[in-house]
Amino acid sequence: MPGTNLTREEAQQRAKLLTVDSYEIDLDLSGAQEGGTYRSVTTVRFDSAEANAETFIDLIAPAVHEVVLNGHALEVGVVFRDSRIALRHLAQGANELKVVADCEYTNTGEGLHRFVDPVDQQAYLYTQFEVPDARRVFASFEQPDLKATFQFTVKAPSGWSVISNSPTPEPKDDVWTFAPTPRLSTYVTALIVGPYHSVHSVYEKDGQSVPLGIYCRPSLAEFLDADAIFDVTRQGFDWFQEKFDYAYPFAKYDQLFVPEFNAGAMENAGAVTIRDQYVFRSKVTDAAYEVRAATILHELAHMWFGDLVTMEWWNDLWLNESFATFAEAACQAYAPGSKWPHSWTTFANSMKTWAYRQDQLPSTHPIMADIRDLDDVLVNFDGITYAKGASVLKQLVAYVGMDAFFSGVQAYFKQHAFGNTRLSDLLGALEETSGRDLKTWSKKWLETAGINVLRPVVDVDSAGNITSFAIKQEAPALPEGAKGEPTLRPHRIAIGLYDLDDSAGGSGKLVRTDRVELDVDGELTAVEELVGRARPDVILLNDDDLSYAKVRLDTESLAFVTEHLGDFEASLPRALCWASAWDMTRDAELPTRDYLSLVLSGIGKESDIGVVQSLHRQVKLALDLYAAPAGREAALTRWTEATLEHLRAAEPGGDHQLAWARAFAATARTESDLALLEGLLDGSESIEGLAVDTELRWAFVARLAATGRLDEAGIAAEFERDKTAAGERHAAAARAARPTAAAKAEAWASVVESDKLPNAVQEAVISGFVQTEQRELLAPYTQKFFDAVKSVWESRSHEMAQQVVVGLYPAVQVSQETLDATDAWIAAAEPTAALHRLITESRAGVERALRAQAADA
Repeated sequence: MPGTNLTREEAQQRAKLLTVDSYEIDLDLSGAQEGGTYRSVTTVRFDSAEANAETFIDLIAPAVHEVVLNGHALEVGVVFRDSRIALRHLAQGANELKVVADCEYTNTGEGLHRFVDPVDQQAYLYTQFEVPDARRVFASFEQPDLKATFQFTVKAPSGWSVISNSPTPEPKDDVWTFAPTPRLSTYVTALIVGPYHSVHSVYEKDGQSVPLGIYCRPSLAEFLDADAIFDVTRQGFDWFQEKFDYAYPFAKYDQLFVPEFNAGAMENAGAVTIRDQYVFRSKVTDAAYEVRAATILHELAHMWFGDLVTMEWWNDLWLNESFATFAEAACQAYAPGSKWPHSWTTFANSMKTWAYRQDQLPSTHPIMADIRDLDDVLVNFDGITYAKGASVLKQLVAYVGMDAFFSGVQAYFKQHAFGNTRLSDLLGALEETSGRDLKTWSKKWLETAGINVLRPVVDVDSAGNITSFAIKQEAPALPEGAKGEPTLRPHRIAIGLYDLDDSAGGSGKLVRTDRVELDVDGELTAVEELVGRARPDVILLNDDDLSYAKVRLDTESLAFVTEHLGDFEASLPRALCWASAWDMTRDAELPTRDYLSLVLSGIGKESDIGVVQSLHRQVKLALDLYAAPAGREAALTRWTEATLEHLRAAEPGGDHQLAWARAFAATARTESDLALLEGLLDGSESIEGLAVDTELRWAFVARLAATGRLDEAGIAAEFERDKTAAGERHAAAARAARPTAAAKAEAWASVVESDKLPNAVQEAVISGFVQTEQRELLAPYTQKFFDAVKSVWESRSHEMAQQVVVGLYPAVQVSQETLDATDAWIAAAEPTAALHRLITESRAGVERALRAQAADA
């Protein structure tokens, strides 16, 4: 029984047989305010290459009323089972299928999600179809290479808006009939329905005119900074259309900020959905605006790479996501007038860190993964698919040259517009424009797993001059359980030479005095250009972050950086050194206490707010999980004192003050710390310039609840101040964070023993439940987790089950006993491949923490 799965072989067979022409989809959503089910009528026209052939169409629905194939009614009870409708005796050539079904609104963020805003009590709907969830709303051939046109007709309550891929028509009797779309894959079609607030504009350039829309719930309208969002959007239109040499391919471009969204955003053609946490209700740092801008540009890049030209099968999912991730950063870095020209610093600091972490898990896989079925792809939206792939594309750009890269991309779009492709189509275009043979590059970079480490090998004479210099490349063994062999790869890198400028009138800054760019291949690459030069204060491999590799500093450079990391004049080399130190900590090469000292010595000089906030998160994680238990409390106290000191010293009202306030709130522990939080909440204490607004209040509430200083009555009172969807989530997390057995039992029951919570609230409860300082209180839940996890996985939708599996795995119980319990469960439960992957990834985190704790001890 296939259940809701689909194998690659089944998809290939169906694609050989069928050419899909069009869908007409009629949805009656007039009862959406009340919920329940809705009528879905699908008429799909398709050609069969063979007479009398047999295939199936996909549908997940509680009831199917009619299935009519070429005018003949089929017996529903016979043909509909296992989320498939069997289609037999197809006509050669044209076929028409009509399916009438009742489909369900969801609260999981999959299919047609329904949310009721506690502010106005109105329902708001949106679809989320990637990977296989269009079939929850209409009968569809659910695979990316069976493109078709889509015409939606929607009946909705009076006064509501209905937005889809095509321009919004005028409704007649509350029925909205949209024009057919261009040829699209099912997963990028969309409907957003409800009494949404909207702001409209237009993108105009050289005679081109594209209508632009931004939507959110009315309860968020006062916070919607539409002008800023339109500015980033126009920047993306300008830069992408120039670089791609292909006009925006759809009739309009709407961006819809929707509630309870599982991801950051989704690239529905012409109707992008974005999580509405990006409508900022309170003051945030510039890093948050940069991340939002990156998300906006990521989805806009997908309009070409993903929507216009789509992968044939999900093994090239990485190409979709990696290209958009590379494009978002490149646009921010290079587009004229960009507010975030330092985006490669952010990329090195966040994306690369994610990629390195993912690539050292037992589940590491080649960038071009072997995707056997839908179960595989559902757990493959990971740091390799997005971040490693984007890092490797960045290196490919350095390898072939920026101009040649985009010339190849331009040819690719023109040749394959509205079609489907494989990786070989893009590489062929790039070979044509660059003159480079990419077959070896592709085999080593895209078809192998694991990471490389680059180390400088330096000899210096008594006068301080370099007598020999080489780059040593290592390919560490893959994690136990990972498939493949360690691989040495070709790298295009730069070597940066840095000296401290302490001359008269100098800045006291580490400045780059020279740069050498070269190809590195094999185990040892000599660099003759550096022989005979005076040794600089710092030698930085992979300067400018051109390649994807873990980098180590030589002994002298590491010692100098330890004293002067904050003195780099430019942000990117600082970020690369911070990342290297963090990676060494995770690899148990740098004790946690030394990492803390390094951060405390340099973070005060770090100007990049995104880097500062990453360091806050990394230090807290290191102290919670990687510090030796005997010294953990002292280290946490040292860090907490530093956060308060920086908070009081920061510029009033600035980004750094807000970031340090949040860092302090996350770790406040002493009586005086917690009393300060209470005082900031009730107004009896203040810090000049610090606005204790809605979101910051909730950060304080969360910590006070977790430390037992705020009870249910206090949380309820705070919720009364903020009776919104966000307030509901914050209150749920705070209740679950309370350090009592009753609070933990209540939270556990609501998530594990019941399946009634909506996705966003379930996520909040899980985040509150897991408090690293409550290890003893949480200890009994290790066995409870293993007793329940398989049934949760088998009975819940993918998104809801994955939240439970990843969120409630006993990651804070860093012990051999946790590893043994995990191994025993795997042996006994025989989990599916997807569940096995999630569990072993979590297990690897505990194993890594044990090694780091031993190093720190």
